[in-house]
Amino acid sequence: MKAVVLVGGEGTRLRPLTETVPKPLIPFMNRPFLHQVLDHLARYEVEEAVLSSPYLEREFHSFLDERRGPPRITWITETEPLGTCGAVVGARSLLDGTFLVLNGDVLTDLDLSALVAFHRERKAVATIALTRVDDARPYGLVDRDEQGRVRAFREKPPDLVPGTINAGTYVLEPRVLEGVPEGVAVSIERETFPGLIARGEAVYSFVWEGYWRDLGTPEAYLQAHLDALRGLVGEVPSGGPIVGKWATVHPDALVGPLVVLGPGASVGAGARVDRSVLHRGARVGEGAVVEDSILGPESEVGPGAKVRDSVLADRTKVMTG
Repeated sequence: MKAVVLVGGEGTRLRPLTETVPKPLIPFMNRPFLHQVLDHLARYEVEEAVLSSPYLEREFHSFLDERRGPPRITWITETEPLGTCGAVVGARSLLDGTFLVLNGDVLTDLDLSALVAFHRERKAVATIALTRVDDARPYGLVDRDEQGRVRAFREKPPDLVPGTINAGTYVLEPRVLEGVPEGVAVSIERETFPGLIARGEAVYSFVWEGYWRDLGTPEAYLQAHLDALRGLVGEVPSGGPIVGKWATVHPDALVGPLVVLGPGASVGAGARVDRSVLHRGARVGEGAVVEDSILGPESEVGPGAKVRDSVLADRTKVMTG
């Protein structure tokens, strides 16, 4: 089976971390997150992954040069953003059977074999993986009948309500792309799926009760690390702290178990770091405190400074606090 991985977003909600690095390449447990997505596909014997992005494309090529192992990767140059369906249409000539589409910024242990089996049993033209959330306001809701057939997509609710939302993974048949022009921005969620439903096509939903998190905001990105370190993500090794290559921790420093230190990061004497992620080369000075925070590459927290509930951009310095 083949998969199209959507990696073209600019990650505006994750800024400042994505100002110089595409969102799918932000480090997760000290590896570019896209490795996690591709490893997930490999577990289910997906043979080929098709990727494209007009945003910071050169960074992806560097990633592909270092990537080893399955699935085979095909890169398609996308000169301008074409939306979720537009990006898939660009890969149409490569898709000769049932295929997967998934967002490149979602951490999940979704059982892809069960998803595809459900799709085939229902003889669906499209199957959408769903997940339950306590607060559906950022996502919108999906209406479905008792058999799981999708009836409609609802707008984001104004009030805090739990619900079942689009989890960003789909199984599609090639005819979903019939009639969609190439080189035109098209949204699969707002245009393609509603169009299929309006024509009476079999669009189904598959509810996943396992782990799922969209890494689209700094808060979610940090929480994904904490979840993984606590052992809540089935496919990710748990236990911490995680200390990257050439990272140093002074013997008198206190680094909690829910911490990831990137390559070359350092924590000085008497410093305290907990529930935080430090990217490559980040430095925490003597007696400083870092809690519930993300420190970008080469950022610095000076001696005695305190950083809590914060995100530091690349090379930012906090010398007092």
